[in-house]
Amino acid sequence: MEKRSVQYGIISFSIVSFFLVLFLVDFGPGKFNAEIVAAVTISMAVLWMTEVIPLSATSLIPLIVFPLFGVLEANIIAQSYINSTIFLFIGGFIIALAMEKWNLHKRVALTVILWFGSSPSGVVLGFMIATAFISMWISNTATALMVLPIGLAIMHKLEDEYGKVDMLPFSKALMLGIAFGCTIGGIAILIGTPPNLVFLRVYSISFPDKPAILFGEWIKIAFPISVVLLIIFWYIIAKVFYPVKKGLEFDPVILRKEKDSLGKTTYEEKVVMTVFVLTSLLWLFRVELDLGFVKIPGWSKLLPHYKLLDDGTVAIMMAFLLFILPAKSDESKRGYIIDNDVIRKVPWDIILLFGGGFAIAEGFIKSGLSEIIGKQFIALNGFPLIVIIGVICLVITFLSEVTSNTATAQIALPVLASLAVQINTDPLLIMIPATIAASMGFMLPISTPPNAIIFSSERLKIIDMVKPGVFLDFICIVVITLLSYLLLTL
Repeated sequence: MEKRSVQYGIISFSIVSFFLVLFLVDFGPGKFNAEIVAAVTISMAVLWMTEVIPLSATSLIPLIVFPLFGVLEANIIAQSYINSTIFLFIGGFIIALAMEKWNLHKRVALTVILWFGSSPSGVVLGFMIATAFISMWISNTATALMVLPIGLAIMHKLEDEYGKVDMLPFSKALMLGIAFGCTIGGIAILIGTPPNLVFLRVYSISFPDKPAILFGEWIKIAFPISVVLLIIFWYIIAKVFYPVKKGLEFDPVILRKEKDSLGKTTYEEKVVMTVFVLTSLLWLFRVELDLGFVKIPGWSKLLPHYKLLDDGTVAIMMAFLLFILPAKSDESKRGYIIDNDVIRKVPWDIILLFGGGFAIAEGFIKSGLSEIIGKQFIALNGFPLIVIIGVICLVITFLSEVTSNTATAQIALPVLASLAVQINTDPLLIMIPATIAASMGFMLPISTPPNAIIFSSERLKIIDMVKPGVFLDFICIVVITLLSYLLLTL
């Protein structure tokens, strides 16, 4: 009874928060829609962080409130919940579930553990390095989808050997390490994450007379930031927030025996691994890779309508193959690699959760709230440059917690280009740290696609992400501000 009272108290507080923001915040004439979106975002944040109702249920609020208050049409906001990015998730999840069905994830997991040593923190570091490297070349979303089943297999195995209680900190550290490694790796090179590509476009449009930023020039700045963040994040996650009890070491002999017990790789494992690798390669080489010193043409240009497809098309196409490729094992009910049971296992609640994040992002843009926030940067004119960079990183990092990283970059970067002209400074000094900050977000499942995917493992609660996430957000702000300023002014 007491628990129920607390739950209804939090729900009431979220409703009160909505009306407080609505009545106390005034963005000016004709900006009522922006005030509604701000109020909805605050109210949903309360419900998401406390989990008093299912996260997926909270994610449906924009479908109700935005049409009722005239922010967006119902059919437009509904499209936020089913789009190409969502199908990228679905396709990736299906491939991951196929790996799980045929125990391929166990074989890969045991191999990975044996590579990265016997300490829990070493395994976490190994996963963070691996995911960061992969995310440099393919989307953070795809990387998280590929690595999650391997991480889960490792956890299941170690829990069987050492017990769930002793392994609980490790499971949290590993899940967060995978998600955060994907995000950190994505910033390191120009093609690693969408905000980087937004920066390229906005910079070339805003300053057509300036030379374009090349692949190698970006690496000189962003790669050191990525490495420093990776090391700090690993230490904070694995040693400070979720350390495994001292003296616990994984016995490599036991793990090697477990791997040997799997026997020879089965036909079904080979098929799934082939699809897995082909999917990764198709994602990597779909569009042209400009490495600065060489350009690798994308395979999609061989098709007459290549502009109409994206990574979601690739994910669904390869997942579909698994439904029609034959299996030889008697374990297959219908004679195919996977069947309808896999569809039922797709985490549809997490799909709704991420759709809610897209809906908020749509509301930010269409209501003008993103533009209102972006224009506040102009007020920084007159402050020391390093202070300007720090404030920009602070605002953009926390804005990215509740809205699309790409949308944040699209709104903020043109404003910052104008600010650079007004204060007569090199636009790169402002725009590059802002671009990197736009990819950050470690507090909530909706902050980044890797966060949402890892949260689907059901190994984390919101508070498990919020506690280190707040701390890590501020670390990002400091590291990005200082290193970008030093590296860009050398």
